[in-house]
Amino acid sequence: MNASRLNPARFLRGQPVELAPYRIGWLARLMYGTIFEILVITVIIANAVALAILTFDGVPEGVREVARSFDGIAVVFYAVEVLLRIISYGSKPWMFFRSGWNVFDFLIVVSVPLVDGNAVIFRLIRLFRLIRLFRFLPEVRILSVSILKSVAPLVSISVLIGFLLFLYAMAGVYLFGDDDPQQWGDLGAAMVTLVVLLTLENFPDAFMGGIGVTPFALVYFLTYMFFIVFTVLNVLIGIVLNAMDQAREEEVAHQRDEARAHARDNPDPELDPLQTELEELESVHEARAERIARLRAELSALRREQ
Repeated sequence: MNASRLNPARFLRGQPVELAPYRIGWLARLMYGTIFEILVITVIIANAVALAILTFDGVPEGVREVARSFDGIAVVFYAVEVLLRIISYGSKPWMFFRSGWNVFDFLIVVSVPLVDGNAVIFRLIRLFRLIRLFRFLPEVRILSVSILKSVAPLVSISVLIGFLLFLYAMAGVYLFGDDDPQQWGDLGAAMVTLVVLLTLENFPDAFMGGIGVTPFALVYFLTYMFFIVFTVLNVLIGIVLNAMDQAREEEVAHQRDEARAHARDNPDPELDPLQTELEELESVHEARAERIARLRAELSALRREQ
């Protein structure tokens, strides 16, 4: 395992974790242990409640003061937490910054005093602190990775959608512009109308209004609904789902590689038959990848116990 990129969820699940020799073992296990992680999650959620209270009018001043005080305590808590995590890297504190989540935590903590004079940015930074909760939710992390993976194909499909919207907008101006200039009078108005129709909002009204202008509206709106609203948007959903599958497969593959690496570094003849059977099971695809990865992790734990 890459000890510089500890996964907090592994501690929370009770999985065995190896630490690099330069780490301060007791401090690292404390900071990434179950009790402290639960404490961090509790503070984040309580901080969210405090920030929510400060947005309401009519809240008693005493309650508002408690919310402000707790928000200040949370700022200090986050700073101490990040500092201790950096210290836990022992002789190589720069290894802390090899994890994207660690860098995010550090930037959020450092930026708070820097933007204290700007009320709007300061409030946004305080809000971003709540995103740190994602670090403890594996499925949310997978979703975040899938969104990033979807950016490139979504850009391509967006170009296609934009081109089709341009064609339909121009056709809408020619067909309905003279009779309904508010919605179809020019290219800009037609584009706005078509974007609203992507949600099928007011689609019956636009459809019936178009039929009253020209019979070609039947073909125009039906093709728009099937080719743009249904087909293209379903492709967008497919891209996101495919990216989620890829992100989940990468997470499972990462766990499998860790288990294999540990099994290779800690051989045990008594467990070799089980290792062989597991590899055969994987090769014929008789089990899901998640289950195989979990079995490999359990096998790795057994090897440690031996």
